[in-house]
Amino acid sequence: MRLRTLLLAATSALAPALARAAEVPATAPIHKAVDTFVDAEIAEKGARPADRADDAALIRRLTLDLVGRIPTTGELDAYVKSTDPDKRAKLVDRLMASPAYARHQAALFEVMFNPEGTSRGGGGAFREYLAASLKENKPWDQMFREIMLPNEADAKLKGAAEFLRGRVSDADKLTNDVSVTFFGVNVSCAQCHNHPHVEDWTQDHFYGMKAFLARTFDNGGFLGERGYGVIKYKPTKGPERTAKMMFLTGATVEDPNAKEPSAAEQKAEKDALDKAKAAKAAPPAPKFSARAKLVDTALKAESAEFFSRSIVNRMWHRFFGTGLVSPLDQMHSENAPSHPALLKWLAKDTTANGYDLRRLVRGIVMSEAYSRSSKYDSEDRPNSKLFAVGKLKPMTPMQLAASLRIATADPATFDNLKPDELEKKIEQLEASARGFAALIAQPTDNFQIGVGEALLFSNGDRVQKELLTDGPGTALGRVKAIKEPKEAIGFLVRTAYGRAATDAELKALTAFVEKRAGREADAYKQVLWALLSGPEFRFSY
Repeated sequence: MRLRTLLLAATSALAPALARAAEVPATAPIHKAVDTFVDAEIAEKGARPADRADDAALIRRLTLDLVGRIPTTGELDAYVKSTDPDKRAKLVDRLMASPAYARHQAALFEVMFNPEGTSRGGGGAFREYLAASLKENKPWDQMFREIMLPNEADAKLKGAAEFLRGRVSDADKLTNDVSVTFFGVNVSCAQCHNHPHVEDWTQDHFYGMKAFLARTFDNGGFLGERGYGVIKYKPTKGPERTAKMMFLTGATVEDPNAKEPSAAEQKAEKDALDKAKAAKAAPPAPKFSARAKLVDTALKAESAEFFSRSIVNRMWHRFFGTGLVSPLDQMHSENAPSHPALLKWLAKDTTANGYDLRRLVRGIVMSEAYSRSSKYDSEDRPNSKLFAVGKLKPMTPMQLAASLRIATADPATFDNLKPDELEKKIEQLEASARGFAALIAQPTDNFQIGVGEALLFSNGDRVQKELLTDGPGTALGRVKAIKEPKEAIGFLVRTAYGRAATDAELKALTAFVEKRAGREADAYKQVLWALLSGPEFRFSY
């Protein structure tokens, strides 16, 4: 693809919005820029945005998105009752400063890097690297460099090597995964022929990217890279070709070692690798690193828009449930962004501010666009790509598992805890929830409850044993001390949903309990189960 072609095609469709974009200065706060662009599109399409979500829904959404759990009832009450005009900003800053923020964001990044699961590179070492990097607020371009050029001699950085290590046995997979993860481009369809539907992607692009990566290999558990190597491929027409190192923009890198090694060179390399393997050390780095050239090329000003647009799009998707470009791996001229001027502004801002992801996240979640209710008072809902209405987002496995632990605990468990004590308590709950989270499938954009999850909640012993017990410190244990069924039902609804029960809920659920006189404990257990397994709990709204 030619980058200029992509940008012109992507931006021409919304010229009026681009005219308004010229009025948004580069120094504008991110949330103001987001609202300017999004509101302009809503107005241009003649749509009506939803009202802002109420305080209870907003703290639930922010807490789930930023730290991966629902708020405790104490946190919720404090936020809803507060009259501080800056309470939202203070909540966001508190959540983002907590250790839970780095843990939750690391879990989301791990899924981004390994959507198929940790079996193909990742696991504990990579997760630890991500968590430490995000806690430090390491710039995204620095993380990119450390993952692509890992320093395995540094204990703090060696985990970064797992992304490449899990893929070196399949150079084609490595090529596409790097392109998808960092640049939002799936080039796999151009492996056997030029892309049949997107003229941007040709075999030259696929094999040009592969030429940067195919020299990487595993040497006794350490990553190595040869200083030479040739990638050849057979086009659909014409003779066999030798691939040039070529980035997605079409920019090429001259390779001084694009030749097959001599027998003497092969022997010298083998001796060096055997020596490193025997010493259980990383093999010597080549004088010419193709991977280093890929990193340098991708971060150059004329090419960096792929890199910056991709991370902006992924973060937007994380908090809005839909990317400005969707699917996330289809950033090309045939798939224009919903808000091209906004994407361009955010990409430039992110680059200009040192790829500071915390800054980007804070700007997104402080916007009015992010704050809109998922409820709409008409069946004629605006197009989801306008971001005029909040989108329901299924919880991730850890969000669900941790939130279930909080919802089934006695709220008094968290009362009167100091901030650091509450953080420690939440971390303990998360640790106890990991086994349960492993039973839940990671949601995709086209989310549907899977058979496994349905069976787990409908007749799984684990739900009964881990969540629906009535011992000390549990919500059901607390209910045993409440004599009036109506009061008990109100307590359970509020504990699970963070809101007051409706009159209809109180009437129906109280009647359910009263019909089971003498078996109230079992009835309350069934009520709580119904609340937790229902859609209102399952989604971030």
